Amino acid sequence: MITIPPYLKKGDTIAIVCPSGYMPFEKAKTCIEVLQQWGYKVKIGKTLGSQFHYFSGTDDERLQDLQEMLDDNMVNAVLCARGGYGLSRIIDAIDFKKFKKKPKWIIGFSDITLLHAHIYQKLKIATLHAPMAAAFNDGGSENEFVQSLKKALRGVSAKYACDVHVLNRSGKASGALVGGNLSLLAHSIGSVSAYQTKNAILFLEDVGEYIYNVDRMMIQLKRSGMLQNLAGLIIGGFTEMKDTVIPFGEEVLSVIHHHVKEYAYPVCFDFPVSHATNNYALKIGVEYELNVGSKKVELKEVR
Repeated sequence: MITIPPYLKKGDTIAIVCPSGYMPFEKAKTCIEVLQQWGYKVKIGKTLGSQFHYFSGTDDERLQDLQEMLDDNMVNAVLCARGGYGLSRIIDAIDFKKFKKKPKWIIGFSDITLLHAHIYQKLKIATLHAPMAAAFNDGGSENEFVQSLKKALRGVSAKYACDVHVLNRSGKASGALVGGNLSLLAHSIGSVSAYQTKNAILFLEDVGEYIYNVDRMMIQLKRSGMLQNLAGLIIGGFTEMKDTVIPFGEEVLSVIHHHVKEYAYPVCFDFPVSHATNNYALKIGVEYELNVGSKKVELKEVR
């Protein structure tokens, strides 16, 4: 059974931290203002605007900042301002004792995938794979994807739809929704944070990878058994893909299709979950229904 953290009400507090890469404070200002307009208080962690080389602080500083927000009884949700890289350097040092007793929503994607997976596998507490601070900039707070985060925090059941794709495999599936960034899922294999995906709906997305590396990571997922007994599979955006001087010879979605075509479960390609603007809020560990039809694809939360 999955534990659902309390949904937010006006006056609740959202903490903003950077547990991975560096983010200038200015790039989070609009996010802070909009969260306040939504009726929430905002507590800003020491790592937002802080920099230590690539990171938002030393490992100890990032760990301490995240730990403080997890332990603070006055904080109702923790929004990770950005991803990047760095969570795997601190994940095993995080103390979840207080968080387990009083769960709160953890929000983010990209490198935050590892935190989602770890919390799901170790604690069976739901988290939010959703837009982060930069998504609020340049009018982004008004789009349906940032608004999907607003609705998710309030407890509105998700119901999303997207167009069909030529590579889709039709069918219906239901199960716990798990997944995130392909690179982080491959990175987690063999660790205590790796998703156990039997009977689950898995979703994958990535950014800035070489096509051959996507091929290699899909092979890693396949060899580990992560793709074998799924209820369904959602392939999100694979944006800003790169190719080698001698081309790999296939587009990235064809590469992925090659590795999953032997399975019988429904598969949806090009679903709006990605590093681009199109990035719906998805509740990790919560039951969803996936319907991959001939005219439309639907993903809805089950209550």
